Amino acid sequence: MVARISAQLRSVFAAFAVLFFALGASLMSASVSAQEVRFGDENIAVELVADGPPVAGEEWTLAFHFTPISREWHGYWSNPGDAGLGMGLTWELPEGWEVGEALYPVPQRLLISELMNHIYEGEYTVLVPIRVPENADVSTVDPITVFAEYLACTDAICVPQDALLEIDTARAITDPRIGRWRAEIAPLLDQTGNFALTGDALRIALPLPAALEVGEPHVFIENIDLVSYTGEQGFARLDDTLLVEIPLGAGIAPEELSGIISFGSETAEGVRFVAAPGLVPTGGEPIAGSMRELPSVWLALVGALAGGLLLNIMPCVFPILSLKALSLAKAGGSEAEARRDAIFYTAGVVLACVALGALMLALRAAGTQVGWAFQLQEPGVVVALLVLAVIITANFGGIFELPTVSTGNSGGASSFGTGLLAAFVATPCTGPFMAAAMGAALLLPEPIALALFAALGLGLALPFLALGFVPALRSKLPAPGPWMERFRQIMAIPMGLTAFALIWLVSRIGGQGFALTALVVVFGVVIALFVVGKLQRSGKLAWPAFGLVAVPFALFGAFALPASYSGASTADAASIHEPLAFSEGALTEARASGAPVFIWFTADWCVTCKVNERVAIEQEEVRAAFEAAGVVTIRGDWTRRDEAITRFLTAQGAAGVPLYLWYPAGSDAPEQLPQVLTPGLLADLPQK
Repeated sequence: MVARISAQLRSVFAAFAVLFFALGASLMSASVSAQEVRFGDENIAVELVADGPPVAGEEWTLAFHFTPISREWHGYWSNPGDAGLGMGLTWELPEGWEVGEALYPVPQRLLISELMNHIYEGEYTVLVPIRVPENADVSTVDPITVFAEYLACTDAICVPQDALLEIDTARAITDPRIGRWRAEIAPLLDQTGNFALTGDALRIALPLPAALEVGEPHVFIENIDLVSYTGEQGFARLDDTLLVEIPLGAGIAPEELSGIISFGSETAEGVRFVAAPGLVPTGGEPIAGSMRELPSVWLALVGALAGGLLLNIMPCVFPILSLKALSLAKAGGSEAEARRDAIFYTAGVVLACVALGALMLALRAAGTQVGWAFQLQEPGVVVALLVLAVIITANFGGIFELPTVSTGNSGGASSFGTGLLAAFVATPCTGPFMAAAMGAALLLPEPIALALFAALGLGLALPFLALGFVPALRSKLPAPGPWMERFRQIMAIPMGLTAFALIWLVSRIGGQGFALTALVVVFGVVIALFVVGKLQRSGKLAWPAFGLVAVPFALFGAFALPASYSGASTADAASIHEPLAFSEGALTEARASGAPVFIWFTADWCVTCKVNERVAIEQEEVRAAFEAAGVVTIRGDWTRRDEAITRFLTAQGAAGVPLYLWYPAGSDAPEQLPQVLTPGLLADLPQK
């Protein structure tokens, strides 16, 4: 309470000091030397030093060197923040001599009772350039006089300071400290940045090379009251551009923005910048703060758990789960066996989800731009999934028996393997249920991110885990009988449809030649499975025969698949307004046109994406509404790895697809749409 009151008193005192100095300046005589020093500089002494004598036609540098009487006293930057007072200078110069902009070192932050101050602790120097006219006779110039007014504060008290300073130009020499003081001044970027006021935030694009390490950045805005000084600042990297987002304060939009970006409170390093109104790109890789508010950790964990639970109804997971659940009824084992199977199945699911999540985080930490379900962007992984889906379909169809996914109870290893399989094939379906949780996982600390992946796995395993530990649930399962074999054969239908979808995906990723080669491999596997099934039914040793038949096809695929991979574009000629292919440049140009922009990110392996495109995006009423409003549409295809799209998704807080964004006309801030779309929702967007 005492600190709060003292800070408020200091703020009030600073305001009175500003008023006092302003009145004093208005009443002063024409001669600066006539000014009376009222307060002195005993708390923070000031010294005026020259960089040699002035030279006609050149810039002459004067230095104001401030030395506090002790470490508890501090001075202020030109924009002092929520409280304080910047330095004021009143000059007496020869005619034609002009004072340039004062140059400051990188300031520091001091937060007292929710008031942010921009200060300097210890000694600091402000350089002021003086432009000397070309026709100036510097040998006859009178001494240069300047009256300096500033504020000296501790954490509890503020005291006005002033001093009348003079430099004799005829006797001025270069102070040996000037070189060190110059090095302490924040250098100016050689390029102008852009800024835009969007909603309740100031967004800045600064041209900083990607190789420049920015540490823990903070931006000091020189424009008074434009931003909230205590607001959280967000930063993202987009190639050689640093994107900054700062909550707005009470100021109005300026014609020019200036400030200093600090690279860390411990280093006192940074650069000055100037920015003009212009387009500020979106996207980028967050490097500090957050470009958006993250959901709470507990909310993200609950979302991950619920999303995993819902995955059990997806067509590639439900057959595996249902048959594994019915195996408990058929086996009729003990309570201990049921619990064992449930634990092993859960361990397999959770391990697979955590392993995939850890691999994704490790790849991102190593600089590889990947997102959730990244494995489906690899042609070899998709071919392996295709072969696996065909094997499971054949097993469900009764062509052969495989313990891992059979209806028999073959122990913990079977349950563990089934859990691994269920988690691996479920990842493409996580989009509509896991958007917030997976997006948060990219920005949260690694242990919490891994906990989110574990929660996803636990949700996926929860139904079977409940069956294993709750006898009342198992008692409601139908009694074993011939119907179970028919049910298993029926479950071969959704798995077969999954296999057909994967064939289509293989062709989309690698081209038709790649898909035909993969089908040859699949054909060989199917023949081998028929041979295995026939031998199993006759009671003979089966699996060596599988190797004899399948291995030649596998070797063929190992050589032929890479050679047949075409890498053809996966982009469809979509039917809605002929969308542009996504790039940062295309998005920037579309927003610059002033037209509303609809951008969506999709992938051929994303079930939710394809459903949304069929039932909502490609509908005639949406096309008509967009064309009438002149909407620019942009499509980002993430079927295969695309680092630009991955960076953009990350900046939007999304770990994967689908993602739908709407930019109203003239707006720089997008509205993120739901992951389940309707034609009415899209058709109404231009009327908002």
